[in-house]
Amino acid sequence: MARAARSGTRLDVVVLAFCVLLSAFAMALPQSTREPIAGALRRTLMAPLVTVQRGAEQWRVAWLESERLALGRDSLAAAAADATALRTENERLRGLLGLGSRLQWGIIPAEALQERGRPGDVITSLVLSAGRNAGITTYSPVVGPDGVIGLVQSADPGTSVVMLFSHPDFRASAMTLDGSVFGIVYPHAASGSSGYLLELRNVAFRTLLKPGTEIITSGLGGTFPRGIPVGTVLSEITTTEGWSRTYLLRPAVNPANVTSVMVMTPQRATQGVGNAWVDSAAVDSAHARLQAVADSMAKHAAAVEAQRRKAALDSARRDSVRADSARRAAGGGGQ
Repeated sequence: MARAARSGTRLDVVVLAFCVLLSAFAMALPQSTREPIAGALRRTLMAPLVTVQRGAEQWRVAWLESERLALGRDSLAAAAADATALRTENERLRGLLGLGSRLQWGIIPAEALQERGRPGDVITSLVLSAGRNAGITTYSPVVGPDGVIGLVQSADPGTSVVMLFSHPDFRASAMTLDGSVFGIVYPHAASGSSGYLLELRNVAFRTLLKPGTEIITSGLGGTFPRGIPVGTVLSEITTTEGWSRTYLLRPAVNPANVTSVMVMTPQRATQGVGNAWVDSAAVDSAHARLQAVADSMAKHAAAVEAQRRKAALDSARRDSVRADSARRAAGGGGQ
């Protein structure tokens, strides 16, 4: 066994020495003689190795191209996500600026310092980036461009804590837009995404509210001024109370998406908000109506154009039929 191993080692050394001498001899040959020999070797003995090298190089190029495309797709996806986030944030900031311009005074802007919880978690409080030093006091209304968010529960010099409308202790007096129906808003006791629903309780039993009815603050109770959107009616909830009705509301604001808020000072809350939110809703409604009118005009213009083209084609087809009939008549008369 050992003798066979030594014999194999000597053979390997002899083959290596022969290859070294052969390569040195090949390198010493002139260029004109060396190239034909190298070409012949590439076509015969080295052909499998050349094929393997070519395949490896093609695989490497394909892998690099696949990696480059994957990086490009990832970059495009990240850019699209950033663009969507920026667009959403710009819309929120424009809404806050519009609300500030309509209210004009007695409002304190603040950032919501909330942490993103797990999906399905119900947020019941927020920490704001402003406190007593900015003029925020307890029980100050906290609002956004879409409506009620909550009220200040406690205020420190630099920060404050907001009780959201999803908090179990939240209450607010509310009514319909026309002021004909009143009730008290409570958080809806449910988990998951439905935890952000509200209940309008203590509505007179003789009153029926249709789904989609808008509910705003009534100004009663001394916390929220009259006219701030609260939500819209979804359906009636069956309760054991026979003297009043309870309705389920979809809130105007989703607390999970709140990033910036407006805190109203007590003086501003006392003076009221006028038509700050009603004007905004009217502008949005007017814009929607104008867009609908523009779409209708565009559809009408397209229909008129289609009819005109159809009439032109029908006229051309009739002219062609008349011309063919005239030619056939002329040919028959000539015969």
